[in-house]
Amino acid sequence: MNLRPLAWSVGATLLALLMVVATALGGSFLLELFVPIDAKGNPVDPVGLVAYTVVPFGLLLIVLVAWVRFVEKRGLEALGLATTNRIPKYLRGYAIGVASMVAIVGVTWAVGGYSATGPGTAWASPREFLVIAMLMLGLALQSSVEELLFRGWLLGTLSRKANVPVAVLLSSALFALLHFSRGHLWLDWLALFLFAFFCCAWRLRTGNTLGAMGWHSGWNWILGVGFGLPLSGIDVGLPSLVVNLVPQGARWLNGGPQGPESSVACVVYFIAGSLLLMRKQGPS
Repeated sequence: MNLRPLAWSVGATLLALLMVVATALGGSFLLELFVPIDAKGNPVDPVGLVAYTVVPFGLLLIVLVAWVRFVEKRGLEALGLATTNRIPKYLRGYAIGVASMVAIVGVTWAVGGYSATGPGTAWASPREFLVIAMLMLGLALQSSVEELLFRGWLLGTLSRKANVPVAVLLSSALFALLHFSRGHLWLDWLALFLFAFFCCAWRLRTGNTLGAMGWHSGWNWILGVGFGLPLSGIDVGLPSLVVNLVPQGARWLNGGPQGPESSVACVVYFIAGSLLLMRKQGPS
């Protein structure tokens, strides 16, 4: 029995885990000196959230690029970065991410999962609007670095050293594990795993990471600022940009304290999107 693929798979997965944990701890240590946090370790104001998207993930990007360039001695194509049309591919993914989250929230609202308490008020405050713009950049960095690590480097490495099914399973499982939060229910875990699986399918379908990077960035940003709803269990603390919504009804319908990402509408979206991506052939 050839154990080398298994050893490579375990080693690469543990290395990705180490990169995330080390940079998260280092970044959090630096930020806690200047940024107030709550009992769960989350920032308590929007400016702090911007800092938490920039510092730890900026460190993670530096570590990841350094590993690829100086240890593996490979170029950035190892992270799934296309050599042509990088901006259009990213922006196309960004637009799909924004439209997808708006549609999911809209459908959930239409079937009674949310009630509206008023229109978005962020436009009336220049300061809040500036923070929203800063958060767009911070979440773009955070989301893109996650895609570069999990779907760019880890998925690519495991696919080469083992096989694609093992790569998708391990990278998706690690992504879900690293987004663990006390109080998660089974639907939260399923949604996290399917989120990662969907991004893996996108990466494999297109042959690059840029589309998934853009999708993840747009998805996170509009969710965080658009509706007054939690972003992965975090209350951004900003006035909504589109409309202010509050959850009502069953948790499975609206995602409860975790936000729309843990709703049944998101689960259906991820399953349908993954099937569509896996059915098509050839790069785009």
